[in-house]
Amino acid sequence: MMPTKNASGADNQQERLIKSGWVVGFVEGEGCFSIGFVKQPNRLHRRGYKTGLQVWHEFAVTQGASSFSALEEIKDFFGVGKIYINKRYDNHKEHLYRYVVRKREDLLRVVIPFFSSQTMRTIKKKQFERFVEVLKMMQRNEHLSREGLIKILRIAQQMNVKKDRGDLIKILREHTPESLYRR
Repeated sequence: MMPTKNASGADNQQERLIKSGWVVGFVEGEGCFSIGFVKQPNRLHRRGYKTGLQVWHEFAVTQGASSFSALEEIKDFFGVGKIYINKRYDNHKEHLYRYVVRKREDLLRVVIPFFSSQTMRTIKKKQFERFVEVLKMMQRNEHLSREGLIKILRIAQQMNVKKDRGDLIKILREHTPESLYRR
């Protein structure tokens, strides 16, 4: 991440600190760190799909169309990720937009170091810590084994306690080859 420069070209530390605080506060209110799972039972022969589940990860911030510029500022701040539209055709007045970082390298190189260096004050801190734990496990390829996947499922189950995610371990039994979960 490039520091903010003033007219003389020198780093403007105070401006950078203000911007960092704004980003942290905005993400604590409107962002999320997510771990999810995609069933891949027909791709068991490929490396990474031997458990029948693919683990995915995402850092996202969502805003209505009227606050789109805030997402652009966050995207510019991090220098990675994309902004997507989520068109709404219900009774809402505006479409939603999501700033999203999914690329593991960008998460490990940019997003995680930034939030690790900041003070978070909400439940997002615990969610972030669990998110980091899962990404580090994936970096060590632990998600490719049954044991690692079970550990990741348990961590993900704790990430958003407001939503009832059901029994994620049940997913493992229902969508992986019997030989993997009978050990």
